[in-house]
Parts: sequence; structure tokens; C-alpha cells
Amino acid sequence: MAAEDRDPNVLDSDDPIAVRRAKLDALRANGEEPYRLRYDVDARAAGLFERYSALADGEETADTVHVAGRVVALRDQGKALFIVLRDATGDLQLFCRVNVLGEDAFAKVKDLDLGDWIGAEGTVLRTRRGELSVAPVSVDLLSKSLRPLPEKFHGLSDTETRYRQRYVDLVANPDVRETFAKRFAIIAAIRRFMEGEGYLEVETPMLHPIPGGATARPFTTHHNALDMQFYLRIAPELYQKRLLVGGFERVYEINRSFRNEGISVRHNPEFTMLECYMAFGDLRSMMDLLEGLVRTVATEVLGSTTVTYQGVEVDLGSPWRRATMTELTSEAAGEDVSFARELDELQALCRKYEVPFEKPWGKGKLITELFEKLVERFLIQPTFVTDYPLETSPLARKKPEAPELTDRFELIVTGREIANAFSELVDPVDQRERFAAQMDAKAHGDDEAMGYDEDYLRAMEYGMPPAGGMGIGIDRLVMLLTDSASIRDVLLFPHLRPEA
Repeated sequence: MAAEDRDPNVLDSDDPIAVRRAKLDALRANGEEPYRLRYDVDARAAGLFERYSALADGEETADTVHVAGRVVALRDQGKALFIVLRDATGDLQLFCRVNVLGEDAFAKVKDLDLGDWIGAEGTVLRTRRGELSVAPVSVDLLSKSLRPLPEKFHGLSDTETRYRQRYVDLVANPDVRETFAKRFAIIAAIRRFMEGEGYLEVETPMLHPIPGGATARPFTTHHNALDMQFYLRIAPELYQKRLLVGGFERVYEINRSFRNEGISVRHNPEFTMLECYMAFGDLRSMMDLLEGLVRTVATEVLGSTTVTYQGVEVDLGSPWRRATMTELTSEAAGEDVSFARELDELQALCRKYEVPFEKPWGKGKLITELFEKLVERFLIQPTFVTDYPLETSPLARKKPEAPELTDRFELIVTGREIANAFSELVDPVDQRERFAAQMDAKAHGDDEAMGYDEDYLRAMEYGMPPAGGMGIGIDRLVMLLTDSASIRDVLLFPHLRPEA
């Protein structure tokens, strides 16, 4: 029958949404409210399992509890109905009996759908088969679900649906909820660790008049009242370092940053970082802080400093390797890759290894690109890669003995950058020259070059103490500690292309 020939007054039993909508209408027609204002809950699934762990099979109690959650399974056995109720802590069985509830109430319970939110008052018991249960004396519909829950997510297309409809993914896949529970525990453990090390948690602006603190393409927006263009922050660095000038010695921020770049299994346009600064510290201070933080967090959340990531065991407990970028790149290339080579020789190496480059690039940029192609993805165990070229590190302190290099490291684990740290540049004259170089790069088409922040230079001119600074990619750290292959697996609502 064509759609236009159907009688609009006849329910389409093949349309589950229409069936549920009809139930909703029937409830309201009977004067019942299908969306309750509140329900007083005094027990959760996990707490009940812990409290009644010693209850024997077939044993009943007189203890009355009020539980609530979503219906995720129904099993009808005529005079009895078994409901699996899911709350924030786990699943719990409701053992509904017609002789307890009464015929009318029992019929209403049997009319429930998967996905409905309900509250139940009842006594605690363990069935003869050993299942801890609540035997309701009353069941209340709290919120009627109009869409059926999916049976199961599988396949590539459904993976995208999981990311796009995370609210359903969290219901259908308990493992996903566990991943995010670990994420929240990781961030809480980081806060405890940083506070224990004497760091103050600060808040800095997310709207910047000048993009700075990193080399990246920013998002732009317009402030109507000021009639100004602003940029979503790409990093909080320059504001936190202003606080060092103001006298705060140890500061950190767990912040959202935004970069108008590609989307991949490692990148999302908005992401979470921990950025911190220590007055009177340096690169070595940041290494010690980072090793201590990661080991402490792994131990608190996972109970171990050995983790398995995508089938590979990663040892976070042993001292982490420290090696320079040129040492690692030379090892991989089987020949010297350093500033001792001529520019055309480094360009020839780039051509040999199919590393794209641009003519204006200097030796530092070419060496960095070679490192990223030949080395980075093969560093599985934690490795501090040090001595980054000045050309690619506009905010890091120069090495006195090698001014073409900086006192900087990146921590690489499982082929990914997890953290980036410097002995901070505190010389305002040097910083002014580097800002000028960044502006020159921007004038020649580099959309990722930083802006010229005169106010930051003014702050530096008041005197900034020697300092170490570090940024940690929280999303990537969570990926490592939860064995998640994609950054989308650890973001509640990752950015995706619009639905077709």
C-alpha cells in the first residue's frame, strides 16, 4: 500500500516510534503523566551488590529500597516479569510478580518498552538462581522512551553513528561508559598530583586578541560590542607566563584549546591540555614532573605502570629514554642528520625519503620534518626527544653551546606526542626578535605562525623568572591509558562532518 493510501487513524504496527507514541498518548488520555518531575532514589545497583554480597540464594530480606534507571532488558514469564534496570553504577534485576503488584499495575509494567526510565520501590532478595534482585511493590514510569534502543553497534557506518549519537552509545555499550569513567578519574588524579606538587590551578582567557602560545591555525570570531576580531585560544601559554611575572611560582590549567586544522584519529579541532609553569625550574624539572605525574595517574587509575596499547606492552615505570632529535634521526637514516650538513644535503635527504618541503625552509625545519617521517611513529616506549631546532621552537630558550637548538623536549609514546616542554625563554629582547621572525613567516604565507604580542613583551620587560613550562595532551594520555585507538573514543562529542 502506498503511503498516501494509508488511513492516518490506523496505527502502523511496523513503526516502533508510532507504537510508542500511541502508548504515550494513551497514558495522557488516562490522566497519567509520562514524564515525572522527580523520584527519590535511596539505593544504586553497585551499592546493593556490595551491601548484600553475602545474601544466600533464595534468601529474602525485609529491606525496602527505592531504585531508578533505564529498562535495558525485559523477560516475560507470564505471572512474573524480569526487568534489567541500568543506573549510573551498573545493572540490577527487578523481579516483578503479579500477586505482589496486582493485576492492573502488573499489566502496566508489562507494557513498558526498552529504554523507558522507571522507578521501583521494593524489597531486596536473591533468587534461587543466585541473582540479586529487587522485588517491587510499585513501579512508576518516569520518562517514556519514543525511540527503540539499537540491538548492537557494529561495522564502520555504525561506528560513526556511535560518535554522532554518543547518548545512545553510552546506553548500548557499557565499555564506553567505563572508558569515560576512567577519563574523568585520570583528570581528577592529575589535579590531585599537581596540587600535591604545589601548583595553583588558574583560569586564563579562551578569547585572545592575538593568536599565540603555539604555532597553529586559529579559529576566528567577532566581538560585536568591541567591534574586534578575536581568536579561540590555541594555547594558554602566554597568559600563564604573565602570571609568573606577577609572582605566582607554580601554575597549571586544564584547558580547552582550539586549532583550525585537520581531523584524524589523533586530532580534534578542540582538545584538552594540561599546561603548567614552574618558576626557577627548567627542562629537567619538567621531565621529573611528567614522569611522576604519569606514573602516579596510571597507578591510581589502573593499578599498574605497565599498560597494553593496541596489543603492545608499554612500560611507564622504568626510567624513560632521553635522546636528541638529531641522534634519533641519524640512527633511522643511517647517516648524519644534523646542522653540520649543508642545506642542499638535507633537502636531498628529504627528497630521498619523500618528505615534502618548501624552498624557504632552513636546516631546522628540514631536520624536524625528517624526524617526523623517519622516527616519531616508531617510538613506542616513552622517549624524551630533546634539542629541537630554534626554527620550530619560537618560545623555547636557546642552548648556549648550540644556538641553532633549543632546550625543549617532546615526550613520544606509541608513536604519538604526549607532551611538549621547554626551558622557557625569559629574555624579552630575544623574544621580540623571534616574534618578528614569526611575523615574517606569516607575511610569506605561513598561516600557523604566531602573532606579535606587544603586551606579552611588555610583561617580559618587567622581568620573568627562569622557568620550565609544559603542555600535556590529556586526550592522548587518556587514549594511552584506556587502550583507545582513536581520539574520538575518548571525546564524549567529537567533531564530525554534517550528517547526509
